[in-house]
Amino acid sequence: MRTNVPGGIRVVGRTDGGARVEAGRLAQGQHPEALLARHGWRADRAVGADLAADGALELAYVVSRLSGIRPGEVDVPRDPDVAPDEAGDPYQRVAAYAVVRSDRGLLLTQYNDLTHVAGSWGLPGGGLDDGESPVEGVHREVWEETGQRIELGGLAEVQSSHWIGRAPNGVVEDFHAVRIVYRASCPQPTDTTVHDVGGTTADARWVPLDLLGELSLSAPWHHVSELALGSP
Repeated sequence: MRTNVPGGIRVVGRTDGGARVEAGRLAQGQHPEALLARHGWRADRAVGADLAADGALELAYVVSRLSGIRPGEVDVPRDPDVAPDEAGDPYQRVAAYAVVRSDRGLLLTQYNDLTHVAGSWGLPGGGLDDGESPVEGVHREVWEETGQRIELGGLAEVQSSHWIGRAPNGVVEDFHAVRIVYRASCPQPTDTTVHDVGGTTADARWVPLDLLGELSLSAPWHHVSELALGSP
């Protein structure tokens, strides 16, 4: 399995009493909530994403005891242009993003034609480099894509998506995306500049919150509560 986090992903829980719960390593295509559920825990909210001493990325959740029937496995969706008999190359990619606010609005980036969602908008951020922590990665990515220096707040959420699709180079991938999303502020916003020439960012923009509905957001950001509610 290809991955940009060679140490792998470990999922842990923290109970209300402060006890640590080890759920184990996150397999290709497995969602953190499902892994915790297999061990009898419900993921109430994500609270941490840090590199551990052994090189693993540790995702931490506040958990409570799971009651009732544990969730089962779900079918892996395929893009329309991928035939049922095509096998994908497994790829688990961890990326860090930020919901960045300033007195100029919300910071968004537009995808270019190196992606399947050219023209749509999303949060600044991207894949981690080898050995890079999510905090380091999100600061680097926001600067590369927008030219802004930010101050991070808390962890907003962790997303996990799994599908089989065709990469821009035509290769079929069994793709597992793990997205770590932070809250952030920009005390000294400036006009945006895309430094990452040759990357996937076509444009970057400060968008007033009352105009957010006029932009087409890519699928991962449709249900991010920080965007939907316009919360600080």
